[in-house]
Amino acid sequence: EAQLVQSGGGLVQAGGSLRLSCVVSGFSVDGECMGWFRQAPGKEREGITAICASDGSIYYDDSVKGRFSISTDVGKNTVYLQMNALKPEDTAVYYCKAVQVVIQGGSWSLRPHGFSPWGQGTQVTVSS
Repeated sequence: EAQLVQSGGGLVQAGGSLRLSCVVSGFSVDGECMGWFRQAPGKEREGITAICASDGSIYYDDSVKGRFSISTDVGKNTVYLQMNALKPEDTAVYYCKAVQVVIQGGSWSLRPHGFSPWGQGTQVTVSS
């Protein structure tokens, strides 16, 4: 049975950094695309970044490009999200999940993979 266990997050001042971890069991991170989503209060959950081990592709939403970095450690079967230069608008609950990357025209979107559960969610709060 697949399981994703998240850690990291917390409260940080604007401009600070945090790192989220997502330890995966039940499948290998190097066999799937792995994504991070976030959901701010009153808003829909949105996919912000993904990494696909099959071809090394990495995707970032414009809102986090240049500030966030996704990576994997195959030996630990873990996905990381390094978040730098955090802004108050980054405040949200963050989730990891295996995904499919849908590319249409010049844009991409993340489709949650049906076989994978969601991580339990990690609160990130950025104060101004």
